[in-house]
Amino acid sequence: MASSALFGSRAQTGVSRGLGEFCGRRPVLVTAAKEALLALPVDGLDNARIKEFTALCAPATPQLIVTERRARALGLDASMPMAIPLAAGDLAAGDDASSILALVTDAISKRVPMARPASLAAVAAIELAKMSHSLPAVLAAGATGRAFACDEVIVEVDADAVSRFADEAARSLIISSGASVPLHSGARARFIVFRDAIGGSPAAIIVGSPNFANPVPVRLHSACLTGDVFGSRRCDCGDQLRLALARLQDLGGGVILYLPQEGRGLGLANKMRAYQLQDEGLDTIDANTTLGFHDDERDYRIAGRMLQMLNCARIVLLTNNPAKLDGLVKAGIEVISRMQLETPINSDNRRYIVAKAARSGHQFEHLTAALAERS
Repeated sequence: MASSALFGSRAQTGVSRGLGEFCGRRPVLVTAAKEALLALPVDGLDNARIKEFTALCAPATPQLIVTERRARALGLDASMPMAIPLAAGDLAAGDDASSILALVTDAISKRVPMARPASLAAVAAIELAKMSHSLPAVLAAGATGRAFACDEVIVEVDADAVSRFADEAARSLIISSGASVPLHSGARARFIVFRDAIGGSPAAIIVGSPNFANPVPVRLHSACLTGDVFGSRRCDCGDQLRLALARLQDLGGGVILYLPQEGRGLGLANKMRAYQLQDEGLDTIDANTTLGFHDDERDYRIAGRMLQMLNCARIVLLTNNPAKLDGLVKAGIEVISRMQLETPINSDNRRYIVAKAARSGHQFEHLTAALAERS
């Protein structure tokens, strides 16, 4: 496969450009074997865009492609992403993404026998939607002559390349810049900003003067606008960040990796959608899966690569989440031990923390003790 030092491989370039198109809410052409599928994310749709996309797909009518989790929430017995047929009237009735997803519920009883497992190209389109932090659902139809004759350039994405993209993004990581920053606590930290091939900017904050010849205390922290910046009581993110910073200072130094993985990898908009579902009674895990996501969509390959580039291959991990430990080990980092971060539980985040402990295996000794006392 053709590759260039300037452009990278054609397949990787195609995924990167396709991701940009999905972020811009434009259709892409996803190819797999002999299949060519025109796909459009449901996020940001309105009547005018639906009408134009439907015309571009003619004579075929677009199908709705959803993840197996979203399919199960709609009442389908699904073990993989599903393609759900829609009628022209269905598409005319919807005026936004929520309407399109909701109207399928009414159509399910009539069309369950017609729903079928999604193709490889359709599954790749779903993954592209996730990477763009859209809802994991797309409208899609087999590409016709109208699509190929379109006046606009439609980016082509190879389905196999989508599955390899996370590894390639980690390998593309470079150190972009760094500077010393005095902190409010009086400590000094060095901020090192990385860049990947798609414009992501994770940062490593080196607190104090850690000895990289020994296991280094490290905190992986996913960005949380609501908790880190505004002090939200719905989660424990801000409290964990501040506790981790204080703990690293007490230990003489360490590293915080600040990762752009808002909402356990869902993105800020989907995090707010999950919050709305939680307000309606779902816990944090069921809210994520009802939207069509995994409970946790985060990937720690880039975090592992960041640590390797800092010559920090042996660490003490500050976390309550065993998935972070497993992710770093798979990325080639030696985790010598783990330190818990036990933050206060309040009336607004108690249900959230209990769900993480009971259903995702997060380890909170103080919560376990409190629940034992209550029982």
